[in-house]
Amino acid sequence: MLDGLEVTIIGALGAVLTSPRTLNLSPQAVGAIGSCYLAGAVAGALLFGAATDRFGRRRIFFLTLGCYLAGVALSAFAWNGAALGAFRLLTGLGIGGEYAAVNSAVDELIPARLRGRVALGLNGTYWLGAVIGAGMSLVLLNPHWLPEDLGWRLGFGIGAVIGLGVLALRRIIPESPRWLITHGRAQEAEALMREIEARTDSAGPEDLPKLTLQPRKSFGLGVILPVLLRTYRARTVLVLALMAAQAFLYNALFFTYALMLTRFYHVPQGRAGLYLLPLAAGNFLGPLWLGWLFDTLGRRIMLAATYILSGVLLAATGYGFLHGWFDATTQTLAWAAIFFIASSAASAAYLTASELFPLEIRALAIALFYAFGTALGGVLAPLVFGRLIGDGSPLAICGGYLFAGALMAGAGVLAAFLAVPAEGQSLEALSTPLSATAAD
Repeated sequence: MLDGLEVTIIGALGAVLTSPRTLNLSPQAVGAIGSCYLAGAVAGALLFGAATDRFGRRRIFFLTLGCYLAGVALSAFAWNGAALGAFRLLTGLGIGGEYAAVNSAVDELIPARLRGRVALGLNGTYWLGAVIGAGMSLVLLNPHWLPEDLGWRLGFGIGAVIGLGVLALRRIIPESPRWLITHGRAQEAEALMREIEARTDSAGPEDLPKLTLQPRKSFGLGVILPVLLRTYRARTVLVLALMAAQAFLYNALFFTYALMLTRFYHVPQGRAGLYLLPLAAGNFLGPLWLGWLFDTLGRRIMLAATYILSGVLLAATGYGFLHGWFDATTQTLAWAAIFFIASSAASAAYLTASELFPLEIRALAIALFYAFGTALGGVLAPLVFGRLIGDGSPLAICGGYLFAGALMAGAGVLAAFLAVPAEGQSLEALSTPLSATAAD
């Protein structure tokens, strides 16, 4: 939710930040600030991903959230573009770390039969943050209610307020029993499992295969890289493609959509956030309505279908934009239709990264794929599209849409061949823990 809020806020504020009465940034500078946030997220994912596997899911929750809170609070007081870029980088550090810790905890605390729909639904809460950001931008950016140079600053303050509430909620989340047992804390893991089983009135299935583990506190790159590059090479290629494609599509459009609306459709700056509401609704409803199909029809079919279809729809939208088929409303509706499908695809990319690799390196694997996928597809996207919009060429923008659509469709084709039918399977059945030993 916090990530959705931050991406939406900077997207809605993009046009306002170009005003001489605020920071007087160019469209290229607005895109660069978006890239600073994403670059911070890449660094944070790598830093906190490794820490999550070493020190535990729950402990890192609080470190990443603290980093985020510092970043958004400072962003509200930025005095120029360079300062705002630095503070957005700090904000991104916290958000990048969140992805590894949260997705690891979700997979390890949710029953296998429901893991797909729950993971997609929880990743979809990104769009609740987007709705909050879009709704608040309508108030904060209205010059009749607030001075132009104050409203955008209060926009960043929203994240700090919500983050403090999340900090309180995090106290109820337990540590992962899987992490505890693989780090030699068997008594704590057993106590936590007894508490969970008592609460659900179930001791769980008794016919699952048993594993004997030799706990290790950490695994270096010398252990991790052969797992990713040799043991699970096909899975690595698949997840990297899924991550990069969805990152390019989302970051290209959402960091620059306000510039598109104001420059080509002459939407007033203060009303750009209004057009994000249907986009956010489509993105939030997509995983909720389609998530159960990932547990029933299966991962392979749904990954291929959602990626290919969203890529085709995006390419068609670019063609329609080039030929003047849209106004501000119909362009927004076309984006909403694309994102209804693409949001399920993007959420499933995180699910795929988190469930297909061994327990001991799960968080770091998520972090690596998030980092490299975002670096390949996300950091460059706002810069590229910001420049395309700044140049004002519909043909160039159409070309950018076609390229993003081709990336999505290509990743979908790859999923049709390489995706693993993980639905209903335990995490240990999908990849044996690295600390597993031969049974006595």
